[in-house]
This record gives sequence, C-alpha cells and structure tokens, in this order.
Amino acid sequence: MGADENAIRTPLVINGQERYSEDTFEVYDPASHGRLVGLASAATASEAAEAVSAAHAAWPAWSALPASDRIKSVLAALDPLDSDADERTETLVRENGKVRFECGIDLQVFVGRFHQAAEFATTMDEPERLSGPPFNTTVSHVPYGVVTIIIPFNWPLAILAASLPYALMAGNTVVVKPPPTAPLSVVRTLQHVAAALPPGVLDVVTGRDAEIGPPLIEDPRVRKVCFTGSVNGGRHVMRMAATHLVDVTLELGGNDPAIVLEDAELDEAAFGRLSMGAFLTTGQVCMAMKRLYVPRRRFDEVVDGLRSALAATRVGPGLSEGVTMGPLNTSRQRDLVAALREEAKAGGAREIELGSFVDGIDPAEGNYLLPSLVLNPPRDARIVTEEQFGPALPIMSYDDEEDAIAQANDTWSGLCSSVWSSDDEHGAAVASRLRTGVTFYNNHNAPAVDERAPFGGFNQSGTGRELGREGLLEFCQTHVVSVPSA
Repeated sequence: MGADENAIRTPLVINGQERYSEDTFEVYDPASHGRLVGLASAATASEAAEAVSAAHAAWPAWSALPASDRIKSVLAALDPLDSDADERTETLVRENGKVRFECGIDLQVFVGRFHQAAEFATTMDEPERLSGPPFNTTVSHVPYGVVTIIIPFNWPLAILAASLPYALMAGNTVVVKPPPTAPLSVVRTLQHVAAALPPGVLDVVTGRDAEIGPPLIEDPRVRKVCFTGSVNGGRHVMRMAATHLVDVTLELGGNDPAIVLEDAELDEAAFGRLSMGAFLTTGQVCMAMKRLYVPRRRFDEVVDGLRSALAATRVGPGLSEGVTMGPLNTSRQRDLVAALREEAKAGGAREIELGSFVDGIDPAEGNYLLPSLVLNPPRDARIVTEEQFGPALPIMSYDDEEDAIAQANDTWSGLCSSVWSSDDEHGAAVASRLRTGVTFYNNHNAPAVDERAPFGGFNQSGTGRELGREGLLEFCQTHVVSVPSA
C-alpha cells in the first residue's frame, strides 16, 4: 500500500490527555485504493476501560453544575473549531469520500446542533411540581452518568451532534467511539472540544470493534449507549447492553419509501429535491429515499425528470474540481450495490445509468458507481426489500393509491418516508398513514429535517429519539419525589 506524505495521525483522548497508542490502524482514501490518509490510534480494551473510568470519575462534579453552567461551558468549547475548519473538512473528504461541499456542511451542522440543544437544555433545572392533596410531588430529570456514543462514517459529525451536546448539557459524561473507516476528522474536532472541558467529561477512543466494544458497552458504569449504524449492528449493541440492562438509543437503517401522488406538481426544483432525496452522499444516508412509487400515468414523466436532474452528475474524487458525487466509502458496499442492480436487471427491471466520471480517473481505482434508476423491479427484488445504501433508486409504478400505501408500509423498517402532492390536505392524509418515525412533504433526506423535532424510527429502524426536547430527555432519567400534603 502506498503512503501519503500528508497522512496524519490521531490520538485517543482520555481524562483530558491525548495519548498515541502503540498500535494503530490505517485509514485509506475511498477515491483511490491504496492511498493512505492517516493512522488512528487503536485503543486496547484496558485503554477503553480507562476512558470509562475517567468519565465515571468526572461525572459527579459535572452533573452537580447548574444546567446553565454546563451549557455555557459546552458552547465555549466550540470556539477553537474555526481555527482549522478547512483542514478538517479536507481530511473528512479524503477519508469519507463525499464531496467537499457536503463535508463542509457536516462540520457546520455539528456546531449548529450544539446551539439548538442549548435551547432545550435551559429548562433542565426546572422540575415539574404537582401540588396536593394527597401529595406535593416534584418530577425532575436527572442525567444517567456515563454515556457511550458510537457513530457511523457517512455524516459523522452531524450525527454525533444529534446526541453529544444533549448528553453533555443534560449532565452526563461521554465516551465517543468514532467510525473505523473515517475517524480522523472526528477525532481532530473532539480534541478541541475535550480540551476546553474538565478532564474526563469528554473522552474519545478509536479502535477495533471486537477489542473496545465490550468495555464501552458492557462495563456496568456505562449507563446509556447511543448507537447509529446498521440494523445488524444495532442488534449486536442491544445484546451487549442487555448484560447490565443498559438503556440504548438506536438510530438504524431505513428502507425509506416515497410516494408521488397523482396531483403532485413536479417542476425542475421538485425533481432536484427528488434526486437529492435519493442520491445525497452517493446514496449513503439512512434517511435517504430508497424506494419511489409513482402513478403509472406519470411514470415516464418522473423518470424523464430524474434523468434530467441527474444528467449533469460528475463522479470522481471529492476534492476534484467539478465533482458532484464521490465514491462509496468501502469497496464492499460498492460491490453490494452493483450486485443488487444486476439482480434487479436479471429479474426484468430496466436500468438507466446517468452522469459521467470526471476526466482523468479510472473508476476501478476507487469505490465508484454512476447513479442509476432501476425501473419496475420485481416487488421481491433485494433492491426493493433491502436498504441498498448507495446510488441506485428503484422506481415502481402503481395504479391504486391504496396499493402504493400498502407497498410503502410493507417493510422491516420505519425510519423516514415522503409524500409528494399539490393538495396539502390530501398529502397530509396519506402521510398520516405511513408507518415511519418521520414523514417529509414534497421533500426528502437530511435537508428536510426539522432540527427542533425528535428524530427516530419505527420497527427495526431503531428505538428512542434524537434531537428536540425528546432527544434531551433520552439522556435523562425521571426522578419523582412525593411528600404527603398537609
């Protein structure tokens, strides 16, 4: 494997101290196989346990602070992030694969979500009072203690900020496990934040799942685990957490449906939102549109509109001029998406590849795929029933709205969905029948998320909620004190 002269190395952060482990693991650029981006410290199980110990020791003093003091400290810890934002953005492009613009947004959302969390956390010290008779009762929300947060590669900083500021401002101490394929920018960001907080309040450990997973989840001092990732990963985390009945919040995958209704007004802007809904971050977003249902009468119109919207897609390295879509993060995922597309074609579907590769690249040198539309695959095709998590959108025609709703709900998942209509009342009625945690209207994917509202899924798409007031309460336990009234 070739080395990169710009390769960086990241430490662990334990009890306020940065530590470079003897063992490391390599992080490679998905745009060019063999190009080393950096070396991340590989924590041992004992080092992960040290991080838990540090967080446990820091918790009493941190949780005893007034919420207003915690909020002030956490927001002040963001101040150093402007100093090297460009460098961290470029690092994220090189380890993640997505384009520079998306990586810049990732860093911005990280900061924005801290400020949004602060608005909800200001009421932490205001208990609810229930006056008697027969009791005078106080209902308070108190922090759990040590929280482990495990995040994925695709939008690592934005996803981290859906939980980290809420956990800290609620009075918990936190150990963060960054994603193994894209840990570098996350660690660089959290080095700044942790350095501005009391030692142990925020700890960061990178490493191999089998080595550090058990101490970060099964240690009885860990009282809450927040995991974002695959359904199988969520099952594994839940089994481990059951050892000590640790509470979990799981934000897992989705096979998210979108339904275009007969009355939808689809102009160029709408087709732009449809394409963004499916192909943002090369389709590697849990809340992305994974299945599109279209009235048969309008099928060709929708396909043509998406063809036009995607025609200018330029696939290549995320740092290259003119690139609008980067590679997939891993070759394994690229191969899976390619296989799903081939299976659908073998079952009778028609595939339309769109866009082009930028000049000067060999697609075989990176994890590249062109975006594609897969037209009317069989209902039982894996590209319909599974989460493809890549740049391929199956589009199915329907004759009856009831059947479209039934197909949309016929899934193991329940994260997000969308309804496209020009009749707000009709659209809302259909939206109310979709069994997902979030339903968007005339939009889909991350740009459509209301940061003030809770986010999470039904069914196997997860448990618990992030963001909003509910997201704050996910990091609290309810404490009731009842005193007999006079």
